[in-house]
Amino acid sequence: MESLTDAWHNVFAHQARPDTSVILVTAAVAAAAVLYLPSWRIARHVVTIAHEAAHGIAAVACGRRLSGIRLHSDTSGVTVSSGKRTGPGMVLTAAAGYIGPALIGLGAALTLSAGYALAVLWGVLVLLALLLIQIRNWFGLWSVLASAGVVFAVTWWAPESVQSGFAYLVTWFLLVSAPRPVIELQLERRRRRTTTSDADQLARLTVLPAVVWVGVFILVTLGALVGGAIALLQTS
Repeated sequence: MESLTDAWHNVFAHQARPDTSVILVTAAVAAAAVLYLPSWRIARHVVTIAHEAAHGIAAVACGRRLSGIRLHSDTSGVTVSSGKRTGPGMVLTAAAGYIGPALIGLGAALTLSAGYALAVLWGVLVLLALLLIQIRNWFGLWSVLASAGVVFAVTWWAPESVQSGFAYLVTWFLLVSAPRPVIELQLERRRRRTTTSDADQLARLTVLPAVVWVGVFILVTLGALVGGAIALLQTS
């Protein structure tokens, strides 16, 4: 009980900002994970988790009923919700996926800039726990449990310096990785003329064509990257 109480107090305890070299190294590692294709094939699953979680959060926030989430081994995912098939709620739900990882990363960056590294990790754990309730397939269950296991191990047993470095690594990864799926989306749309993507769904829900929605996704993800980088690299 004392350990749980101490852990709860530590969540909201102020942690010292790590050296700038640590912040830069975690940024470089995150960028390498995104740019190096073999590592990206694995790390892409983390982006999918954040993508589908964002769909789910938006659906619930808009008053829709969340029916379940599936994560697939090819890094795709599906979030199913019920409610009105048109209108602002459906638009926000569809738009949340590709910008979700970037916005989560931006929120984490602002939290880190305030000195709450452990709060970032616990926030990730809470998000994964909520997502776990909605998972409806075995691969998705394994993906979320594996991710939660890593974060929990660092949060519970690692020293404070490792926790801080890991929080920066996760945050950088979310920020740096967010634009790549959007670029992949547009390349896939041009190559296969698909009409089932989030951008195409939004085009059917609104007056804006799919390519404009892709542009919105790019602007938001790049804006979050710039804003997050400024917050993470500030010296005071």
